[in-house]
Amino acid sequence: MAKKKNDRADQDSPWKRILRFNFRAAMEFLFPAIADEIDWTRPIEFLDKEFQQLTPDSEVGKRFADQLVRVYKKGGGSIILLIHLEVQAEPETIFPERMFTYVIRIFDYFHQAPISLAVLCDSDPDWRPDRFGFVTAGSSLEFNFTSVKLLDYRSRWDELEASDNIFATVVMTHLKAQETKRNEPARKQWKLTLIKRLYERGYDRSAILNLFAFVDWIMILSDEAKLSFWQELRTYEEERQMPYITSVEQIGYDRGEVEGKKKERQSIALNLLRQGVAVEMIAQATGLTVTQLQEMQVQLN
Repeated sequence: MAKKKNDRADQDSPWKRILRFNFRAAMEFLFPAIADEIDWTRPIEFLDKEFQQLTPDSEVGKRFADQLVRVYKKGGGSIILLIHLEVQAEPETIFPERMFTYVIRIFDYFHQAPISLAVLCDSDPDWRPDRFGFVTAGSSLEFNFTSVKLLDYRSRWDELEASDNIFATVVMTHLKAQETKRNEPARKQWKLTLIKRLYERGYDRSAILNLFAFVDWIMILSDEAKLSFWQELRTYEEERQMPYITSVEQIGYDRGEVEGKKKERQSIALNLLRQGVAVEMIAQATGLTVTQLQEMQVQLN
């Protein structure tokens, strides 16, 4: 089997993007009771700059992504809720302590306690942290947080397949990426199946492209398998007369013709950004960096 390029161990970007693009769906799927407390008719604010000040790079740990989000409480008038969401990649002894530490830092910064949530993406069925505490002379503390184990959905696969929530596909992708690490033929087939599911569920072009960026990032294929995958996907899109994904990828195939024409590549990128295409896909197609595209995105807003 041909060697894979770029193991892409750092999965922060696709997880963070998929959460931002589908935050309501993620909350309704993973934490429905808490989602029901949120007024979804009012603005959602991602507090990236504030959270970065609270989380130095040296404390990143074994996580895929983290978010601090400001929302409004349903029926609460001006009452604001802060949601701290961690997507944890692997078992980590200090994880509960880190969750507690962030609560203290967030409380100190905002003078408000956040709702602490954890999405556990590891493969250890016995690792289920949901609290941190201590007892010492004359003092004690117990901090509880809500955690969801994605591994549990393996036994609920029928529920995932039946769900109309777009985040069900995110969970399915994660589980099949875990299961097919050493079985590339199965991985390629599942990758196609999950992409086809996006069309069959009737999602719009923007949603399909953003979900594809996530699926493509974590279900990595060798060059040989990737070529076969694209050929089959192109045939499928042509049959459905919906060339959403392969039309963007075609820009990448043709990039050599415009490699030296920076303005032309920027024009293509701006057009794709306006269509809601994931920045990771645009970067791959045009050769521009994610940072450059994010700066262009800010100018569009």
